[in-house]
Amino acid sequence: MTDNADPVVHWHENQVDQHARWRSEAGLPPPRRVRTVDDTLTAEAALRLASEGTALLWRGDYHNARQLLQALARRIDKKPRKTSPNPKEAFHLHRQAQGHRARMLGALLIPLDADYLIPLRRAPDVAAACREVYGERGVDSVVSLRELQALIGAHEWRKKGVPIAALGAAIHPHYGVFSPIRGEYLELIATAPLPDTSLAFDIGTGTGVIAALLARRGVARILATDCDARAMACARENLARLGVAKQVDVIDADLFPPGRAPLVVCNPPWVPARPSSPVEHAVFDPESRMLRGFLAGLADHLSPGGEGWLILSDLAEHLGLRTREELTGWIAAAGLKVIARADIQPHHPKVSDANDPLHAARRREITSLWRLGAV
Repeated sequence: MTDNADPVVHWHENQVDQHARWRSEAGLPPPRRVRTVDDTLTAEAALRLASEGTALLWRGDYHNARQLLQALARRIDKKPRKTSPNPKEAFHLHRQAQGHRARMLGALLIPLDADYLIPLRRAPDVAAACREVYGERGVDSVVSLRELQALIGAHEWRKKGVPIAALGAAIHPHYGVFSPIRGEYLELIATAPLPDTSLAFDIGTGTGVIAALLARRGVARILATDCDARAMACARENLARLGVAKQVDVIDADLFPPGRAPLVVCNPPWVPARPSSPVEHAVFDPESRMLRGFLAGLADHLSPGGEGWLILSDLAEHLGLRTREELTGWIAAAGLKVIARADIQPHHPKVSDANDPLHAARRREITSLWRLGAV
């Protein structure tokens, strides 16, 4: 049985109408058309059905489902994509292609029972990964195989952690909380001169990596804010694991905590676009809401002589989504001045991937730490 408050997916199987709870961490609605399929389904037939809007509830061998998903991905990726020499248009075409790919691959569905066991041959034990995201015990449900794989991957990352050179330790991200795999901005934070070590605000803490780094640098007290429950739980766990929990208070707040501090740090999402999944909220910021909110409120939360550190990539500028003049205009309009700026080039794999549709913009990208003060 399913809770009436939860979304439900319906299908017809063995001449009986069936239903189960629908799970989608991206908030996607249940598919309207569902067909049960098994190992006899070809990749060509699966792609055709998915293109027609039919979801495929798998009843065969689990490993064969994984192979089918890989075959679908290969076929989708082989199809020529629209491109444009205009960076902004190229970005939007890329996002459209990503969305189409996600919809097609998300059509392959897997059943879960109330204890998060997969009732399929050769299915792995995914109960621990599911409990971390869905809660201790569920009901019979259906989830896309692609989402289930994301849960499994997040569970493994959470166990082993992401090494952070600037910390000399690992950060353990939770599902739905952006992993600090791009470490160049942390190098900037680790080397910028601290204006004061008594107190700092970390705005939008996420995994807690910036708060941890500031604590390791000797900041006595840090107020780390976030408004996402998973991020706050993740930050608290990481800070405790690193032995700096006594220095950091994790607070449920949208942007600033009450009061003023000599140092206020923010690493907002870098690209002004609409996110399509929970984890993308750390990358995409519609209309630069968080960036503009941080700048607009910064002067009122700085102690006299204090600094606000804005960590921001200029990728949006190279994509034609925001201009440097807009950014500096927002800084000036907020009653702020630029004290200094430190730049670093990214060194993630996409920088050198000439096949990336956004390669022209990525190879010119610079990440900066803007040191801002009140006028």
